[in-house]
Amino acid sequence: MINIEITQAQKGEWQLSIDMLARIAQCGAALFKVDQTEKFQAMSYVAVSPAQLDQLMKSCEQDTPVDTCITLLAIYWPAGALFGYLGTIATSNDNQSIQNTDAEQLFKVYIKSIEQDLIEIYRQYKLLQNQQRSLTEQVSHLNLQMFVDCMKEHVWVKNSYGRYILVNQSVEQAWHRSRDLILDRTDHELFEPRLAEHFIASDQKAIRKGIEVSAGQCEGLDIGNVDSWLETTKVPIFADSGELAGVIGISRNISSHKAAQDQLELASRVFENSVEGVVITDVDGNIVDAHGAFESISGYSKQELLGHNPRIFNSGRHDKAFFQSLWGDLLSRGKWHGEIWNRRKNGAIFPLMLNISAVYDDEHQIRFFVAVFTDISAQKKSEAELAEVAFYDPLTKLPNRMGLTARLEQGIKQASHNKSRLGLVYIDVDLFKQINESYGHPVGDEVLLELSRRFSLDLDTLATSARLGSDEFAVILPNIDSNDALLLNINKLRKVFDQPFLLGEYGQARLTASMGVAIYPDDGQDSSDLMVNAEVAMHRAKYDGRNNYAFYTESLTQESVAKLKLQSALHDALSIGAFHLVYQPKISFKTGKAVAFEALLRWDDPVLGSISPAVFIPLAEKIGLIQDIGRWVLKTACEQGQRWHQQGINFGRVAVNVASQQLQRSSFVCEVAEILEQTGLPATSLELEVTESGMMSDQLLVSQYLAKLGQMGVELSIDDFGTGYSSLSYLKKLPIHKLKIDQSFVAGLPLDTHNTAIAKAIIAMGHALNLQVVAEGVETQEQVNFLKENGCDQVQGYFYSRPQRVENLTEFLNN
Repeated sequence: MINIEITQAQKGEWQLSIDMLARIAQCGAALFKVDQTEKFQAMSYVAVSPAQLDQLMKSCEQDTPVDTCITLLAIYWPAGALFGYLGTIATSNDNQSIQNTDAEQLFKVYIKSIEQDLIEIYRQYKLLQNQQRSLTEQVSHLNLQMFVDCMKEHVWVKNSYGRYILVNQSVEQAWHRSRDLILDRTDHELFEPRLAEHFIASDQKAIRKGIEVSAGQCEGLDIGNVDSWLETTKVPIFADSGELAGVIGISRNISSHKAAQDQLELASRVFENSVEGVVITDVDGNIVDAHGAFESISGYSKQELLGHNPRIFNSGRHDKAFFQSLWGDLLSRGKWHGEIWNRRKNGAIFPLMLNISAVYDDEHQIRFFVAVFTDISAQKKSEAELAEVAFYDPLTKLPNRMGLTARLEQGIKQASHNKSRLGLVYIDVDLFKQINESYGHPVGDEVLLELSRRFSLDLDTLATSARLGSDEFAVILPNIDSNDALLLNINKLRKVFDQPFLLGEYGQARLTASMGVAIYPDDGQDSSDLMVNAEVAMHRAKYDGRNNYAFYTESLTQESVAKLKLQSALHDALSIGAFHLVYQPKISFKTGKAVAFEALLRWDDPVLGSISPAVFIPLAEKIGLIQDIGRWVLKTACEQGQRWHQQGINFGRVAVNVASQQLQRSSFVCEVAEILEQTGLPATSLELEVTESGMMSDQLLVSQYLAKLGQMGVELSIDDFGTGYSSLSYLKKLPIHKLKIDQSFVAGLPLDTHNTAIAKAIIAMGHALNLQVVAEGVETQEQVNFLKENGCDQVQGYFYSRPQRVENLTEFLNN
């Protein structure tokens, strides 16, 4: 508000100094204080701007008596714009009022004098402007139309009557009218009534205020019918006399500005409602703003943060190098992302995920840093819980396989740095399965818990024990400086099993373990190699009789690799047709003729070559392939027997070996019957050879299966008799027809006294049970003579014929 003193001239006219009027012309409105005259001593005279009128009225209502009279007279600029008001404030005690005719006339003279002064000062002001402009204008020769046509904004000029007298090319393109159709026309002639009234009203607003006004923002079509946001401003034009000359209108496309504003508003909304905290600092690191969830995360209010440095969050958990690296990334790359620990207002330390970005100015100088952070306390807690599950055994709370691997890798790094050795012991509890099967898993779990407790108590504090699964454990032995130290630790592990384990109400049990040992760096350079090699050594210890330990050697790996290749090839042997059968005849001592042919399986792998049945048959039983292989052998042998029948060859019976796993299946009898039906071979032409161990596993069940096979007409033999532990009392109850003396007892005949005694006993026992006796593996005439003299019924071996393919047996069969 500008206070201007108005002095009375000697001639009684109100005059304002040129300087004061210039200030009035520039400001457009002001508050004037009028000196009191002798004639109106009881009155106060003021001239106020329209903007201050409301405030004055409110003040008068509060501060003046009820019988106060307020009278206002308007003062106008030459162009008709309202300049202010001249008013009186009088009470009932006043002797004069503006309603008095003389006073009213005098006030009108005052107003007229002020308006004349405003005209004069405006003229002087414009004259001064024109003089200044004439000194600097060098392009007055340019045409005004050329000038406005160069502007991309829409520019037009109306005269004092509201008719268009100038438009630029942008207006023509936007309004889709040529200049000839616009000039000398009013808004009512160009636009629909409501729009025309809106345009005229904004013109009047600019005229009344006498200054530039904004006619508002709106969506509309810009040049080329493009949807845009337009902002229009209007400015009244005054002649040198101060009279209204017209109105200038300018519309500009603010779509990009509007879009940027919308984006800023959206970003602000996002920031304020974000679950993340946002803190903004200046280039010196002082906090200048904060948004989002910063208060709920840090505990500080926005007012408490402003002006402070983020070091108030410092938890003390990060060293100087950490922050040097952080600032190095910020200053060189303009961003940093990572985990950091901060301190809340209440002093609690918590983890958060922090992302800091630098904001640059047009000269690529950093102006601000924006930090966005998220409290990850819950995430860290979940990670810890997951790590507990992922890296620890839930039963014993010892590290599991993953936990052991992590510790082993750490131990290897330390051993490599210290140039020391590290030992890994792989432990398998012998026959632990029997405890679970006999007493139940809860009792087995108690044993495992006790075992893990003993490992933790009896081992060195630097050793790490882990449970790998089921009954397998492992122990890491760091800093192995000598073989004696290693053996000492292994003996400690073995002593863990010296004391019996309690089985609750079932008493107690003693356990042993098979252990394999691998050494870093001798037996492996990483955790994977050490684990594999220690396990290989453990299997060697178990193979050598359990309750033992074995050190890893390269030969064990070679043996393991060979077994793996063999196992893989065995899986494909059936599908690629790598199996075939050979047949060896059984000769009757009584007739000297072949009474049966035993089918024997052979495997010729295209890569590994010929593999012995003594190698691949146990492997097939171990990996569960014996069922499929045994079925193939039985069907192939029966098909061959049927072909011999069709060829008129009298071969007696075809004999097929049956694995114990086959015999124990409930579907085995049905499978035999199905194959006989498919091939057409009579059951009386089939002989099945089973081992003692296979028949003794479940005597009652096997006895039932053998009985059904015997009823079908299939002949049954006990193969490798004398090598098992069958009960002779139960043997007589089994529905079998033959006993086969194992070739290990035939090999020493007739010179080995022990073998001769065993062979004679088997022959005598077989005959006592009304069973025929067959000797296998016969290779010499002396063996033939001995067996024949002692009443053996049948014989087979190399002395008569090697196992051969069918095509090589033609002559033998014909004879």
